[in-house]
Amino acid sequence: MMKLGLVSAILPDDTFEALIDYVADQGLSCVEVCCWPVGKAIRRYAGVTHIDVVKDKDRLDYFVDYAKKKGVEISSLGYYPNPMDPDPETRAVAVEHLYRLIEASARMGVNMVTTFIGKDKTKTVEENLELFEAIWTPIIRKAESLDVKIAIENCPMLYTKDEWPGGNNLASTPAIWREMFRRIKSDHFGLNYDPSHPYLIQSDYIRPVFEFADKMFHIHFKDIRIYQDKLYEHGIFSYPALWHSPKLPGLGGVDFAAFCSALNDIGYKGYACIEVEDRAYEGTPGDVKKGIEQSIRYMRTIMD
Repeated sequence: MMKLGLVSAILPDDTFEALIDYVADQGLSCVEVCCWPVGKAIRRYAGVTHIDVVKDKDRLDYFVDYAKKKGVEISSLGYYPNPMDPDPETRAVAVEHLYRLIEASARMGVNMVTTFIGKDKTKTVEENLELFEAIWTPIIRKAESLDVKIAIENCPMLYTKDEWPGGNNLASTPAIWREMFRRIKSDHFGLNYDPSHPYLIQSDYIRPVFEFADKMFHIHFKDIRIYQDKLYEHGIFSYPALWHSPKLPGLGGVDFAAFCSALNDIGYKGYACIEVEDRAYEGTPGDVKKGIEQSIRYMRTIMD
């Protein structure tokens, strides 16, 4: 059975203890804990720090022990910057923190970091692949040396004006994944797969489960609703934020029964975390909890 959990980004104001208590109260098995560097958020759902691996580097065992006492596993340490940002300083900050998270994940026995590959929007895809190999080879080798898996989310990060042209995450299609895994061969390098992203870009979200079965390290459950009248007005080459909205699982277009069936077919028994990003459920803290709990009920009807 897959281990159902929650991505912690939707509860940015909770302490680590409050987060774990809530996850445990909901009967969830795991939580992806956001571990951004402390500072100003660069976008919605970013900049969330439930474990500060710098300040708390000497007490990392505490977080694992607290979660374990509540019957909750930490599925991964999550951090989603742009490690290939065209600005050298921004890039360096992201890469440095990734190394910190790899070391922290190993010390905690979590052995997973979930993140983005990133992208330099000023370069072509081919140039970005060269840059990817240069930046990520030492990161993956470091992770290998500490037995930590790196799970790359397949989000295109191509939604709003500031993310154009080209988006901020290279790793959004099967063609790119094949090339990434060809250039850096490692059983510690895989995907944090979210079916809503292929659905958004008009691609098959079931087929990759089978083709990349050995690279399915971590799963996100999130949905997307595409507004056909707005798509008619703007077309697929416009800002996607003009014609879609992230939704709770079951409220968009992803067929989660088919998706979970595919995961079962490949024998996936790993972490599958609900990622709540739905403005309709973000008006108040109570609305957020309703959204989380509705998502849990829905996914359980499919997974149980």
